[in-house]
Amino acid sequence: MTEIDWDALRAAAATAMARAYAPYSNYPVGAAALVDDGRIVAGCNVENAAYGVGLCAECGMVSELAATGGGKLVAFSCCDGAGDLLMPCGRCRQLLNEFKAPGMLVDTPAGILPFEAILPQSFGPENLGR
Repeated sequence: MTEIDWDALRAAAATAMARAYAPYSNYPVGAAALVDDGRIVAGCNVENAAYGVGLCAECGMVSELAATGGGKLVAFSCCDGAGDLLMPCGRCRQLLNEFKAPGMLVDTPAGILPFEAILPQSFGPENLGR
């Protein structure tokens, strides 16, 4: 898979963002990723009155990935309520690291970057086999 339709990925993130449940922060977020089999998976943030148990958009996206057959993430995009690109938080970067395909690309405010540029020297599944 060589061609990534970034507009479609951004649109999927925006569609997911519109479904976010964010009554406490009023900060809806949507995330979407292209899977190595060509599917697009998406998720939105879901807050909770017990603030610490809210779910980031990436959590919902990875849950959809698992629920629809698994695979590896090839490209990722995330947006806020205004449709502006967002960087995933540190926790979500680690979550993405678990499911990324080699060479995964990330849509960032600074442009398209390889995953390794947003989480350099990461710890992941490959470290546990040593």
